[in-house]
Amino acid sequence: MKWRGWEKIPLPITGPGTARDHQVVQAVAPVIISASRSTDIPAFYGRWFLERLRAGYVKWKSPFGGSPVYVSFAKTRLVVFWTKNPAQFMQHLPSLDAHGLSYYFLFTLNDYDADGLESRVPPCSERIGTFIRLSQRIGKGKVVWRFDPLVLSDRITVEDLLDRARRIGDQVAPYTERMVFSFVDIEKYAKVKRNLMRGGFSSVREFTDDEIAQFCSGLRELNKRWGLSITACSEKRDLSAYGIGRGQCISYDLITREFGGDPTLMEFLHPEKQQTLAGAPSPADPSRRLKDPGQRNTCRCIVSKDIGQYSTCMHLCAYCYANSSEQRAAREYARQRADEDAGIFRDSISG
Repeated sequence: MKWRGWEKIPLPITGPGTARDHQVVQAVAPVIISASRSTDIPAFYGRWFLERLRAGYVKWKSPFGGSPVYVSFAKTRLVVFWTKNPAQFMQHLPSLDAHGLSYYFLFTLNDYDADGLESRVPPCSERIGTFIRLSQRIGKGKVVWRFDPLVLSDRITVEDLLDRARRIGDQVAPYTERMVFSFVDIEKYAKVKRNLMRGGFSSVREFTDDEIAQFCSGLRELNKRWGLSITACSEKRDLSAYGIGRGQCISYDLITREFGGDPTLMEFLHPEKQQTLAGAPSPADPSRRLKDPGQRNTCRCIVSKDIGQYSTCMHLCAYCYANSSEQRAAREYARQRADEDAGIFRDSISG
């Protein structure tokens, strides 16, 4: 990716997985790290992340093949964590602070406890407590509530989802400023459909237009008492009539508001100095200059480098798009834990 302040740099590497005892590679040096859309690093790979941060780089492998990409932390100013359970990771926050890195959390709080869709995720009530403690530790502007994805089935109605959102939101709204939600995509993603069928969730389905309108109307009413900024992730429909904006999880607005005191980060975001891939004129929305080309067209996230790997998350949620099989995820996680117990922290999450 050709972004001003994000040029490739030479990177000396050593250690397990290195072809020779010592070599120099070309590494991308992103300003913003995403950790991660592909797996829950805070829940399962927190210590690995801290050790790799100390080492100065990670190696990322595309799920679609191709050569590995080395990712240097040399210019990193911000890490965005995606998680459903950062309880154990919170012990590492002082180490992150000592590195001088800024960070915020996209914290998914659904309530599918009774449905079996997230059978390995701790109970919702427990995670709400973690959400509150995290917010009290780092500030409510740096913890975003994701209600994601929204699914319907023969057991889950729109009214059920609104009731679950009410129960969660009434508890966490004082501890956040933003809510992001998404409607499940099943037909577009064969892996999602296959995982749902394999797990016995054949009745899980997408929303109709009428059901979307019903949910958004109900959410608008709930937000009259919450007062949150609510956006829809990767949603092509215009939901502004319900007070719902277009989602931007790795958010230009949030970053400029929460981390405006970091001149290096702000220079990267500054629209007059930022270069687009095609050199196109600046759009009215300055964040569009920074649109992440690696995400869907409907995704409004600004550019970052994700360092996670598919088929490594042990939440094993039934609707997951990132795991090809439970067996592979379990195998990768077991290898990582064995390495960790032996004091080995390889440069990539997956083998």
